[in-house]
Amino acid sequence: MEMRTLTITVQPDWKAALRAAGKAAQAETYQGETLNFESPDVFLGRLTALRWSLVRQIMSAGEVSIRELARRVGRDVRRVHDDVLVLAELGLIERTTSGGVRCPFADIHVDMHLRKTG
Repeated sequence: MEMRTLTITVQPDWKAALRAAGKAAQAETYQGETLNFESPDVFLGRLTALRWSLVRQIMSAGEVSIRELARRVGRDVRRVHDDVLVLAELGLIERTTSGGVRCPFADIHVDMHLRKTG
């Protein structure tokens, strides 16, 4: 099984980000996957500190139930479930056939640049 990687980018020009992802998908060798956010505000709104904590726990646990995940991070099961839904929608984690969750990526890299304007 191939080691999957994810690069999270913050690129206001979503068309350019889509073109770059398309080129990577056409490559003969696996180039990794990309998840783009159009602004730092959207990125930070969707991937909060609590959600990052869940991703870290899931990556280290392999497969884990939502109840066990909530216990590990000391949070309410319902709130963890809500965050898991967002993370699954973004593609950062996957539901398993046994009802748990897992992170399909062995490596996640965030690529964000802040540039002086004007």
